[in-house]
Amino acid sequence: MDEQGPEGRGQRPRGRGLHDRVLESLGPAITAGDYPPGTVLRTDELERRYDVSRTVVREAVRVLESMHLVESRRRVGVTVRPTEEWDVFDPQVIRWRLAGPDRPRQLRSLTALRSAIEPAAAGLAAEHATPEQCAELTGHALNMVATSRGQQLPAYLVHDVAFHRVVLRASGNEMFARLGDVVAEVLTGRTQHRVMFSDPDPEAVTLHVRVAEAVRAGDAEAAERFTKEITVGALRELDILAP
Repeated sequence: MDEQGPEGRGQRPRGRGLHDRVLESLGPAITAGDYPPGTVLRTDELERRYDVSRTVVREAVRVLESMHLVESRRRVGVTVRPTEEWDVFDPQVIRWRLAGPDRPRQLRSLTALRSAIEPAAAGLAAEHATPEQCAELTGHALNMVATSRGQQLPAYLVHDVAFHRVVLRASGNEMFARLGDVVAEVLTGRTQHRVMFSDPDPEAVTLHVRVAEAVRAGDAEAAERFTKEITVGALRELDILAP
């Protein structure tokens, strides 16, 4: 089966299912711009390209439609939608875009979003966090310290993602909480694509500890200020690692 061509990037290993294989080939190709907006993909051509049934193609297309990447019309085919119509908050779309050639711009866009949202969430967390959430934050911050040396980025990432999820959830704002997956994809993509130093910035690690302390102390102003410093530092890193 021929899997060459621009749609071949980002495939999952075999055994994940025909539907997933088609989806993980077409999705990254669309978000990378290999199929520009307005491109028409014919269902019968996709069947032959991937050597799958029409049902499998339709299942994959339905998922892409749910992300607003494409629209399907009878007698026309599957048309790639304009970029501004995509569901850019969908974690899968974020993952695909971070794997593509537009990674630096995408990282800056997402980090700017974090800079606008997370400090406010941290301030609210200082007012609303439960004792259990305070304990979670402290635990993850200390584990970030413990894994911040010796090139332990995968282990560090686990606690970094968990820390920010707790902050968003502890804000008590359900809209902020729903951004946990978005932030997780940003942090994961930054690590997987090596847009980080081999060891995290010591200042950033310390700031996470200070955020946890501020939330526990109920100091909203400090929690917001320290979180802002984290996101500003992340933007500075992008200037160095993803210019």
